[in-house]
Amino acid sequence: MAAVEHLYFHIPFCPKLCPYCSFYVEVGSANKTTRFLDALLREVELATTTHDVQPRTIYFGGGTPSALSEAQLEYLLGGLRNRLDLSQLEEWDFEANPATVRAPKARLLHSLGVTRLSLGVQSWDDALLQTLGRVHSAAQAEETFHVLREAGFGNLNIDLMFAVPGQSVAQWEATLSKTIALQPEHVSSYCLTYEEDTDYFRRLTGGEFRQDDDRDVAFFETTMQVLPAAGWAQYEISNYARAGRESRHNQAYWRGADYLGFGPSAFSTRGLHRWQNIPDTAEYSRRILETGTAGSFEEHLTPAQRRGETLAFAMRTSQGVAAGELTPWQDEMREFQELGLLAEQDGRFRLTQRGKLMADSVAEAFV
Repeated sequence: MAAVEHLYFHIPFCPKLCPYCSFYVEVGSANKTTRFLDALLREVELATTTHDVQPRTIYFGGGTPSALSEAQLEYLLGGLRNRLDLSQLEEWDFEANPATVRAPKARLLHSLGVTRLSLGVQSWDDALLQTLGRVHSAAQAEETFHVLREAGFGNLNIDLMFAVPGQSVAQWEATLSKTIALQPEHVSSYCLTYEEDTDYFRRLTGGEFRQDDDRDVAFFETTMQVLPAAGWAQYEISNYARAGRESRHNQAYWRGADYLGFGPSAFSTRGLHRWQNIPDTAEYSRRILETGTAGSFEEHLTPAQRRGETLAFAMRTSQGVAAGELTPWQDEMREFQELGLLAEQDGRFRLTQRGKLMADSVAEAFV
């Protein structure tokens, strides 16, 4: 098999648990963090003995990777540099919360080889940030953006969220305008979703919050008009980039490339084999350090399943899918064309503007 070129690291610690978040996260403690870092490095060592690993992209997500201290980051990232051949590395991405990055930490991340920062701003409105339970203010987020620029980062992504309870389209337009003024290389724009087992879901089912599909469409359509007009191309449903600044790591996922995930709850996919680590930091650390494995789930996909997943992701991108790859789904493609959700051009099927609003429905045809 070809070498695995894409690595994901899940850092589960957060300074505060956001009420809408459904990812595996927890408030970190010094004792747990030290043992976790040892386990993470050990898992990498073990992976290099069982897989051919030649990273082209590395992504640190969470959780809040930037919540780690400078000493912890130096230990972890320095340890990875000692354990992995990074000679072919093209992109090292790192998620950051604006409240957890100051100039010394920004300079350290840059010096250790991180090339791209994803800043979790979510909104430039302080009232909405409070609604979201974020620990930073709009002023802190702007200051952090400039700190990252001064530290040498020339590839920055700003994460934004729309359809926040109480948010107006005017507030969203102001957030987009502020983002444009800062000139990041990339913008990720996500619609807030109410995931089970979150405080937001409980408040939704309790009647405190309500969903408004028409309002959500207005937010999405505004985004699709404003960002491309300002020079950021929509290369995937939720992602906009300057030319050549697309996320290489995410593009690899969407192409169906193999990847290895490290840390609690992280998924890996290698060929037709997929597995997940246990979503429990203490137990993950114990198992890795004592037994060398921390899996909690695995499955073996059929070639048809794997191909269907890849096509579902590819259809969300601006490249779309070559018509020849869609032969098993000819009837579905014809129906989507009749509904105005797909258009064929130059031998490729792509989502129309209307289709982008219903991308999940189109993707379901493949999986």
